Amino acid sequence: MNWRQVYLVLKREYLTRVKSKGFIAATLLVPIGFIAIYGIAILVVVWETDATYEIGVKDDTSQIVQSLTAIDSTRYINMSDLEVDSLRTLVQTEQITGYVHLKEENIENNVPLELIYSGSGGLTLLGSIRSDMREVFRQERLQRAEVSEDIIQIFETRISMDSRRLTAEGEETDDDTAFLSGVGFVMGLIIFGAIFGYGGYIMRGVIEEKTNRIIEVITSSVKPIELLTGKMGGVGALAITQIGIWGITLAGLFLAAAPILSLFLSSSGEEFANAEEIAAQADIPFIASIPTIETSLIIYFVIFFMLGYLLYSSLFAAVGSAADSETDTQQLILPIMAPIFIAYFILFQSTQNPDSTISVVSSLVPFFAPIVMISRIAITDVPFWQIGLSIFLMLLTFVGTMWLSAKIYKVGILSYGSSAGFKDLLKWIRQ
Repeated sequence: MNWRQVYLVLKREYLTRVKSKGFIAATLLVPIGFIAIYGIAILVVVWETDATYEIGVKDDTSQIVQSLTAIDSTRYINMSDLEVDSLRTLVQTEQITGYVHLKEENIENNVPLELIYSGSGGLTLLGSIRSDMREVFRQERLQRAEVSEDIIQIFETRISMDSRRLTAEGEETDDDTAFLSGVGFVMGLIIFGAIFGYGGYIMRGVIEEKTNRIIEVITSSVKPIELLTGKMGGVGALAITQIGIWGITLAGLFLAAAPILSLFLSSSGEEFANAEEIAAQADIPFIASIPTIETSLIIYFVIFFMLGYLLYSSLFAAVGSAADSETDTQQLILPIMAPIFIAYFILFQSTQNPDSTISVVSSLVPFFAPIVMISRIAITDVPFWQIGLSIFLMLLTFVGTMWLSAKIYKVGILSYGSSAGFKDLLKWIRQ
């Protein structure tokens, strides 16, 4: 193999695609989408709705309504002096949102309450009313039972638990399992999408060159194996470029979110002590409060990303060379798609329990490892021998798939007229 020829194909493939309108549009639209989502989130916080919902309370017990108005005097209005028919009329004429009729049987016999309302407010309103009613009824029952204040405090106690990790060196560190589980899932999802996206990119490129007969000119000066290797390398470099731009944009967006929100809030008269407080008010991630992501995790992500891409892209290229159109690839691409989707489903289990048998075994299977292993590395302490074995098996499998793909590619790119089936691919491999 002439590596200079491989480099020339790689360079051509990369430069041609990186300058294309499709690549530029996709690279710009994803960051714009991130910005739009965060912009909408900020606008929702700054200009949140000022809608109010008034709930009339007819309290036959004369005990609970005071507790409700103490919780929220703008929502709950004492209307015990009105009849039920009058309350229904107020709801129908939209003067109040709804009403609740409180009776002794609700307290003594635990008879369910009924909220009669116009339907406004949605699930948020219903949830908050249920929560308020449960609280005031609990307090009323405790008082009627003449329970002491100490018992009431014990009853209301909610114990919290902080978790800490103990390292092999005996040091305690913050437990960021929840955050790292999200990171592991997102990393696995990125690799899943990249395998499909960039693998399909290669397949469509091979079909296009084959259909336009450009491939005949190229193969007159470049060996098929050199063309295949260069094409995979060029699209791989394109993938790193695009994902790198998206990653940098997203990191910059996190950094800029709080200061931008500060400008909006200061213009509306609200002041905050620092950017972290602003981010908390807006419920957006703030870079200072995000746990540290180890450099080793980034390195492993790049390794498994590239190995997964190379492993599957060689198969996508082989399928593209065996078809005359993208429609003709449906039958041949199914065996490639199946393990990718299986790994995707295992990813959910791996996120929940990274040390389960199915997670460990799947992370060592080469066709599942790119997606599953990176999630395990992010969430838990994976033994180094498992990581090393997974990488070794992926490299070994890549050599095998590359050999098979090269055999198919060599014959397929110059075959026209009809799409090949599995029997044809087997015959090409034996040749």
